[in-house]
Amino acid sequence: MKISQKGLYALQAMMMLARHYNQGAIRIRDVAYEEELPEKFLELILLELKNARIVESVRGAKGGYQLRRPPSEIYLSEIIRLIDGPLAPFGDAEQLRSLIDRDAEHRALYRVFLDVRDAAARILEHTSLADIVSGQRTEALKARKRRKKKEAESGILPMVVPGKK
Repeated sequence: MKISQKGLYALQAMMMLARHYNQGAIRIRDVAYEEELPEKFLELILLELKNARIVESVRGAKGGYQLRRPPSEIYLSEIIRLIDGPLAPFGDAEQLRSLIDRDAEHRALYRVFLDVRDAAARILEHTSLADIVSGQRTEALKARKRRKKKEAESGILPMVVPGKK
C-alpha cells in the first residue's frame, strides 16, 4: 500500500476538521495555513471529500468545510480508499484471492501480500479520526506492546483458538 501526497494532505485536512468538530465550518485558507498545505490542491481534495459525503461545505461569511459525521465515525480506510484506491500492494483483495487460486507456483507469495493487505486494512478500518486526534491510537498501541512484552517475560503464551485470527 502506498499513500500518495494527495492522500496525506486529505488525512491532514481531515484531522484538522476533526480537531475543530462542532466549532462550525473552517475556511479552506485556514485549513491550508494551519496544516501547511497548498490551498488550490486542498480545494480539489475537499471537493472530492464533499462529493463522497464525508465533509460538507457551508456558504456565507462563516462558510467553509466541516465533517458530516462525528470524527469517531470516520475511519482512515474510508479516506485512503477514496483518495488512493485499494489498500492492497497491487489490486484489491479479490484480485489477490483470484491470483492465489490460479497461480499455484506463486500462491505463497500472494498469500503474504493478502495477509499484509488484511493487516493494514484491519488497522485502518478500526482507527477513526477521533482516535488519532485524541492520541488514543498511540496509547492503545503502547499498551498492547507492554502487554505482549510482559507476557513474553512471564512465559505466558497467548491462547490460540482454531479458526480465529
